[in-house]
Amino acid sequence: MTTQFHDHILSDTALDQIFNEARTYNDWLDKPVSDEQCRAIWDLTKMAPTSANMQPVRIVWVKSDEQKAKLADCASDGNKDKIKAAPVTAVIGYDIDFHEELPWLFPHADAKSWFEGDEDGRKEGAFRNSSLQGAYLILAARALGLDCGPMSGFDEDAVNEAFFGDEPRHRVNFICSIGYGDPESIFDRSPRPDFEKFNTIV
Repeated sequence: MTTQFHDHILSDTALDQIFNEARTYNDWLDKPVSDEQCRAIWDLTKMAPTSANMQPVRIVWVKSDEQKAKLADCASDGNKDKIKAAPVTAVIGYDIDFHEELPWLFPHADAKSWFEGDEDGRKEGAFRNSSLQGAYLILAARALGLDCGPMSGFDEDAVNEAFFGDEPRHRVNFICSIGYGDPESIFDRSPRPDFEKFNTIV
């Protein structure tokens, strides 16, 4: 580790909060998450890198009991109670036509033209970069003292109809509950591989 790198590294406490000690929670303490906290998560999420500063992610923050029940109806049985108990669940989607926003998001080049007439390419870019943004959202929430429970067990068509029905070019990627996790709801951490298991330096 170089001195320069060492000077900029986060504290062990911060790294533990974001990575080493952070967990995926299955149940939640009865403690609210405010609209201001949701906005603060976004204000960090939007700063992280995407291709050509595309911002394809579209997020619906599900907070009301009525909307939680609607989302739970779209989820697998194992996820229904998690959604209902969480203070908020972010429906993390993406806009297939994200390129329409590129003239102001990436004014350095005619980036919109790179994607016009290539819907398959836009779908690929939107899914990949909204996945990145969803991961950034998790890190942002953890950095702000919150816990997360990302999920993929849901009926994609049902979620699209329920939460993006008025935006037919939007599609769900995954969902993520956010709040203050109940430590009683987690089990021992599953194994994590050493570097040599899945990595090669060439």
